[in-house]
Amino acid sequence: MKKAFLLICILSISVVTTACINNFAVQELNNKAMSFMEQGNYQEAIERLRSSIDLDDSVFESHYNLAVAYTKSDDYVNAMKAYQKAISLKPDFADSYYSLAVTEENLSTDLKAGLLTLDDDGNIIKKEEPKAENASAEDEYDVMPAPVKLTPAEEVYYKDLLTDAVKNYNLYLSKGEKIDDIEEVKKHISDLEAKINPVEE
Repeated sequence: MKKAFLLICILSISVVTTACINNFAVQELNNKAMSFMEQGNYQEAIERLRSSIDLDDSVFESHYNLAVAYTKSDDYVNAMKAYQKAISLKPDFADSYYSLAVTEENLSTDLKAGLLTLDDDGNIIKKEEPKAENASAEDEYDVMPAPVKLTPAEEVYYKDLLTDAVKNYNLYLSKGEKIDDIEEVKKHISDLEAKINPVEE
């Protein structure tokens, strides 16, 4: 499945030993989480980062890295919440806005593909993946869902996600310094705006 094109890499951030991180346990949990992330073990990283946040909710790097781990494990709803918390702690860190925008796009892509849906309360839930006809439990494999028509509520949510992505890409551009791919990001923003308000033929 095609996800949002990453114009730059979403990178995790190391927690450095500074006066702002007084808790050795927080530092150790973050370092262990980074090790798990490097191994591709995102669930273990998520557990360490949640523990770190339980000890000290004010460390920006913990929230940002938690968001990255959620993003890499395709849990976009929790990733968005973690990026938003990271932004509240450090609003001038431009990459947070970029990463949040990519995550919003990925969520919109999964919604449009029919992998996700909205429940009666407006919460995003994962649809059960269909099994291939006549496939046994040992022989299960992914089947791409047929294209779906979004419900009116899903269509609104889809456009809201893309609108927020545009806003966050623009914030990335306004807060970033020495952005090498500025023209690519601007073009990407234009493409998203065309999806939000398609020109009728």
